[in-house]
Amino acid sequence: MSRFMLQIQNLNAWYSGGKNVLSDFSVALPEHEVVGLIGLNGAGKTTFMKVLSGLLTSCAAERVSFCGQDIKFRDRAFKTCRYTVFAEDDSFQYFTFREYLTYVAAAYHCRSLDAGAVEALIQGFHFGEYTDVLLKDLSTGNRKKAYLIAAFAIRPKLLLLDEPVNGLDFQGTEFLYQQIVEYKNFGTVLLSSHILESITQTSDRVIVLEEGQIRQCFEGTYVSAATIREALHYENDV
Repeated sequence: MSRFMLQIQNLNAWYSGGKNVLSDFSVALPEHEVVGLIGLNGAGKTTFMKVLSGLLTSCAAERVSFCGQDIKFRDRAFKTCRYTVFAEDDSFQYFTFREYLTYVAAAYHCRSLDAGAVEALIQGFHFGEYTDVLLKDLSTGNRKKAYLIAAFAIRPKLLLLDEPVNGLDFQGTEFLYQQIVEYKNFGTVLLSSHILESITQTSDRVIVLEEGQIRQCFEGTYVSAATIREALHYENDV
């Protein structure tokens, strides 16, 4: 039986106005699995990612534990164990990729990165000619690749991917799926996407969100496009 890396009990999250986007939200993420998070627009996927990333402070939970220890989302120890690749990110625009990777490695206390693994990621994402270009001068897709390479290189225990295929080309998408599946050797991946293929190609289990609550969960052979579509009551790609 899998141990749980992250357990959250009765999380509520809201923006201005006080209306909950997530209500009595309880979830457990096992160690060394890829967990897919899917739902229609407004279901709460991005809000949950922001809570986990410490960006949304208007939230409260009965209990949060990480690797068996009670934590708060903005605890320093938790911050260095999770890394988020956001759907859109304009941070560190005057860094090159290599400068950004050096900065992130230091922030996450990675004393030494596996140079061979970093180079394999650069080549796999066909990013070699862009490593010394300012992030602000990269296309949307190449900027996404820069953040993804950094994420996979530093190997946090909990990797959060919010709409990670947005902006990627076909080759980049296929290589990303491979990296996500292989990442289970290092930790847990929480993948939020509105693209069914992203979920079905990578996830060991799937959480279906609807109106800020978990409506259904699937795992193993039940992770399929047909099953998820039925759960969402939706006939087209979500």
